[in-house]
Amino acid sequence: MSKLQDIIKISRKIIYYKGYQATSISDIMDEAHIGKGQFYHYFSSKHDLGLAVVDDLVKEWERDVFEGIFAADLDPIVKLNKMLNRTLTIHTDQEGKSGCPAGNLAIEMSEHDETFRLKVHYIFDRWILSIEGALSELKAQGHLPSDIDAKQHSQAIVSMIEGAILLMKSQKEVSFLTNAIAIIRSQYRLS
Repeated sequence: MSKLQDIIKISRKIIYYKGYQATSISDIMDEAHIGKGQFYHYFSSKHDLGLAVVDDLVKEWERDVFEGIFAADLDPIVKLNKMLNRTLTIHTDQEGKSGCPAGNLAIEMSEHDETFRLKVHYIFDRWILSIEGALSELKAQGHLPSDIDAKQHSQAIVSMIEGAILLMKSQKEVSFLTNAIAIIRSQYRLS
C-alpha cells in the first residue's frame, strides 16, 4: 500500500470514529506517523483529505456493492441477500458500531459542504438504483406483485437500513438492524 493510500485509510478510520469536524490534521499526522510536510505533500488541506476519504468510500461501494453484488450475474434474490448480509456483517462487527460511514458523513456534512454532499449523495443514489433494479427483476419474474413501485420500495429499503443503523448506534442495540433486515427479507420474500 502506498503512503498516500495508508494516510487515506488511517484518516477514514479516525473520521469514522470521531467525525469529520472533530478530526484534526494533528490526529491524522500522529496516527499515520507523518509530519506536516508529508501531509501537505499529499493534501492541500483537511478538506482535500476529507474528499479523498469520501472518494475512497465511493470506490469501496463501487467494488463491493455496485459491481461485486448488483452487477454480478446473480439471481435478484441472491443479490439482495448478499447486500443485506454485507450490511449485517459490517454493522454487527465490533468496529461497525459507529454507524454507517456514508450516513455519518451525510448527517454531518450535507448542510455545510456541497461537494461532500454530492459525493455521499452519489453512494445513496447508486444504492437505491441498484436495489430498484433487483426489485424490478423480481417483478418481471413474478416474485413480487406487478403493481409494486420498485423505486419507491428501494428508497424505503435504504431508509429502513440507514434508520436502523442510526438507532443501533444511538441505542447501542444491534436488534434495530437485525429486526429491520429480517422485515426486509420477509416483506420481499428473500428467505
